[in-house]
Amino acid sequence: MLTFTALGPFQAWAGGAPLDLGGQRQRAVLARLLVAGGRAVPVNTLIDELWPGGPPAQALSTIQGYVSRLRRALEPDRAPREEAGVLVSAPPGYALRAGTEQVDAWRFESLVKSDGTPAQVWAAMDTALGLWRGPALAEFSELSWAATEAGRLEELRLISVERRADAGLTLDRATSLVADLEAHATAYPLREEAWRLLAVALYRMGRQGDALAALRRARAVWRDELGLDLSAALQRLEGDMLAQRLEEPAPAAVPADALRVLVADDQALVRAGLRAMLAAEPGVTLAGEASNGEEAIAAVRETRPDVVLLDIQMPHLDGLAAARRILAEERPPKVVMMTTFGSDENLYAALRAGVSGFLLKTAAPEQFVAAIRAAAGGDALIDPAVTTRLISAFAGRADPASPPALAGLSDALLDVLKLVARGLTNRQIGQTLSLPEEEASLMVKSLLEHLGLFDRAQLVMAAYESGLVTPGEKAHFSSL
Repeated sequence: MLTFTALGPFQAWAGGAPLDLGGQRQRAVLARLLVAGGRAVPVNTLIDELWPGGPPAQALSTIQGYVSRLRRALEPDRAPREEAGVLVSAPPGYALRAGTEQVDAWRFESLVKSDGTPAQVWAAMDTALGLWRGPALAEFSELSWAATEAGRLEELRLISVERRADAGLTLDRATSLVADLEAHATAYPLREEAWRLLAVALYRMGRQGDALAALRRARAVWRDELGLDLSAALQRLEGDMLAQRLEEPAPAAVPADALRVLVADDQALVRAGLRAMLAAEPGVTLAGEASNGEEAIAAVRETRPDVVLLDIQMPHLDGLAAARRILAEERPPKVVMMTTFGSDENLYAALRAGVSGFLLKTAAPEQFVAAIRAAAGGDALIDPAVTTRLISAFAGRADPASPPALAGLSDALLDVLKLVARGLTNRQIGQTLSLPEEEASLMVKSLLEHLGLFDRAQLVMAAYESGLVTPGEKAHFSSL
């Protein structure tokens, strides 16, 4: 059977033997079609995404040549005039036709989203995690679509780790889980669920003191990194432990503990679509809605959401002005801006205002969820479909509020800044530079402090405005 692996080194296999997929860019064509999940990818999109710095004159014929050679590799016994059955023509482009069981990333995602009894969830998550053989799509990490998909898959991997552990606690397997949960919470100290699971596992082993110490560690990290106390859910857990009221592990995702999202858009149809998306996503819930900027500000004050999805163009008060006022509040939520057109100049101003990224309204639901979770975790997500055009339009523009020059930064920190500008997570930065993720996180924090900035989106702007990175440029690293 023909199979494809993307959760680790990218490869196609026939009967357990690897196939020759050609050079890097030819392999990237197949990888991009795999990422599309069976949907057609227009040829123009393939050209733009494979040559982000500007395609060669013969890009179309080059793509056609890549597809032809890939078809021969994937279906060597196909007759010359017989239609391809795997890498198919799907005007105006191409698509990968394969079953879920043939693609490890597709099978992984299906398993992570499955439900059932605790024993069934445990088995499904165990199987899902067993599919990983290394970082997803790492060989294509300099291409924005691959970096975005790798980040999405990594988030699902973390969710699967936590779902497995939650099921294990229900199955009374706390003792075997503690070591893994300790490593998980240490590696991802801003994940609330990691600390909840660790504390509950320790408590159920009879280690109440260690469970409370874990929550104290979480509080110290959050205060240092985010300037915040523990969430209300973790504070309740701490109180229950102190009063010895905790009999059973807290459920993995109850509405009170879910990420609360406020949706602000003047189009009822858009709001309805986002409502449906949030309702289908575990651990995320709708906090409220607004149809203009003034309503959004009032709703934020009333509902205190974790994240606001905010349309940039609305009546009465536009989204940019609303975002500035929301972010000026005490302990503001994270704001993710939505737009219809990637060329909107206000997006540049939105990044400067401190929003946690922006998305096209046509983005896939998975990308909205990734943006919500990234924002809640203190990170930023900028839609790759918009980034190149936006940065191309505004890179190098003089601005009195521009960050200071990059003089004084070490080569190692400049390398990290380049990778941040390419949209890589701390984990991916660590993998690229052969550093522990914790060290990569500390270097990003050092960059923010040195430049007087407060989030990754502003670091992206600093890298482009200073000329350290230019649109479409291939990154080179001094410390590799």
